[in-house]
Amino acid sequence: RNAGADVSGELVRFEPGMLREILKTAPPEFTQLARNRENSVRIGGRNVVFAPAYGSPFVMDLDKGRRYGTLEDFRNFIKLAQSSPWLHHSGGTICEPVDVPVNKRHLDMVYSLMTTSDKPFLGAITEKDRAQDSVNMARILFGEDRMERDTVIMGNVNTNSPLMIDKVASEAIEVYCGAGQGIVVVPFILSGAMGPVSTAASVAQAIAEGLACAAYSQIVRPGAPFVLGNFLSSMSLKSGAPTFGMPEPVMSNYAIGQIARHLGLPLRCGGSLSASKLPDAQAAAESADSMHSTALAGANFVLHAAGWLEGGLVMSYEKLVIDADRLGMYARMLGGLATDENGLARSAYEEVAHAGHFLGSAHTMANYETAFYESPLSDSESFEQWREGGEKDMQQRAFEYWNRLVGEYERPAIDPATDEALRAYMAKKKESLPDQAY
Repeated sequence: RNAGADVSGELVRFEPGMLREILKTAPPEFTQLARNRENSVRIGGRNVVFAPAYGSPFVMDLDKGRRYGTLEDFRNFIKLAQSSPWLHHSGGTICEPVDVPVNKRHLDMVYSLMTTSDKPFLGAITEKDRAQDSVNMARILFGEDRMERDTVIMGNVNTNSPLMIDKVASEAIEVYCGAGQGIVVVPFILSGAMGPVSTAASVAQAIAEGLACAAYSQIVRPGAPFVLGNFLSSMSLKSGAPTFGMPEPVMSNYAIGQIARHLGLPLRCGGSLSASKLPDAQAAAESADSMHSTALAGANFVLHAAGWLEGGLVMSYEKLVIDADRLGMYARMLGGLATDENGLARSAYEEVAHAGHFLGSAHTMANYETAFYESPLSDSESFEQWREGGEKDMQQRAFEYWNRLVGEYERPAIDPATDEALRAYMAKKKESLPDQAY
């Protein structure tokens, strides 16, 4: 109301152009600082940041099957993200550690993100106090002065579609943006349930919800980093179940990508999404279609880039490393086609005779280590070699690979005094709270 909106009860209407005018202070690009400065990420422009899937209550692996997530699982996923060069960001609620009381687990989760990895991360958002704890702990980790100058933590929230901004979203904006930190706001629209079945209408609704939150973030604190999110999904109109990798959400990514660039806002889209219950052919096909459109649409921050199964209910160890491997391929593709002197390889044509071969040429020898992406998981050997190696499928290879990565993981160093201050903050906060089961 103070900014000029027409407010009637809980219904807010905006004059045409009002939101765009307010959000002119939102930065088109910003850096989220990491504890290890070499791992800091740039969000916006032509930059693409990949982060693991988010929010799953269940986890799965080839040995133990599908089960509720634990704090050990949560930390294992952080270790895997830390170990992957293609996961630039640790994410946030990679899975729900249900073995910790619900009103205290955010403390263990944020602490684990801060200490198990030295990459950027997301804080808690489910209640205002939990968001504030996340910001307070970030202030301990990075320092008061650094918090005033830089973005060191972000929150990720959904609007309550259709067309409702509830207190979880608004209070998260107030806490994170009020501290000069970043917020990612994502309308989560299942077309046919939280939005119309027509894709264009759902896109329009997503933009309306997203821009209302963007403007609110700038009212709270002009210049606070804001990331416009898109998570449109189709659904089976026979069963009501969400579907992923379908053509309608793929088209919405391209549309919202253009709109976000027009508005000058960084964009978040979904990543390797699937409704499959296993990391199988269905998961591969749906994830590839979802991720390909996310990448080519120009998304700057990709949550759910790796590990997502069963419509987001499951975080899969095997799929996490399979997806992360493919992210390396997307990163290579998005780097573009080299057309410099080395890329055009004139010297190779001068050296190799007609009907000759390039395998031993100087150009090949100079580039053989970097010329092509090498997948650690795909099997390109002969059938006989594959059979002699135990006839392992992708899921089996991924199981062995993630176990090796967890076994080889080394915790990044952290200042002992900072670590002690974080632990003291957690202990004091936990003592003040009775355990809650839900």
